[in-house]
Amino acid sequence: MSGQVGVGPAQANPWERRADAAFGIAASAILFCMMTLSVADVIRRYVFNRPLRGAFEVTELMLLVLIFAGLPLVTHANEHVTMDLIDRWLDARQRQVLGRLMEAVSAALMFVLTWLMWIKAQRIAGYGDTTDVLRITIGPFVYFMAAMCALTALVHLYKVFVPGPERAANQGTT
Repeated sequence: MSGQVGVGPAQANPWERRADAAFGIAASAILFCMMTLSVADVIRRYVFNRPLRGAFEVTELMLLVLIFAGLPLVTHANEHVTMDLIDRWLDARQRQVLGRLMEAVSAALMFVLTWLMWIKAQRIAGYGDTTDVLRITIGPFVYFMAAMCALTALVHLYKVFVPGPERAANQGTT
């Protein structure tokens, strides 16, 4: 841990550190807003018997944004859950090849997910779907999900060709 600044590795490019910081700040702000909204809703509900209208919907949408905005951040920082069942039988070169192969497969799957989600977003936007209480349009949120999946796919693709220093540090651990 001592070799890290913030979320990304200390040896990362300046633009990578800035992107990590921007996503981290955005995720923190969204989480803070969710917490504030939930506290205000609980206080109004149980103290004044007047819950905030649409608080649940807004919380759901903020959670959606939080999860999908965090996906590229988690991917870049190599913080996904991994299993090292095969790693112990591979040498360093084979682990590197396997790692790049997994990044390529992950990128391909995320691009497919982006494409499917984009189709779904077009359908939802075409129908004009909204939330029940506040009538917030849902389409832009699904487009955001697709965009974050695309960005995550690009991060995986980037890692196929430019492995970061954290990968080298993690290669020897099981």
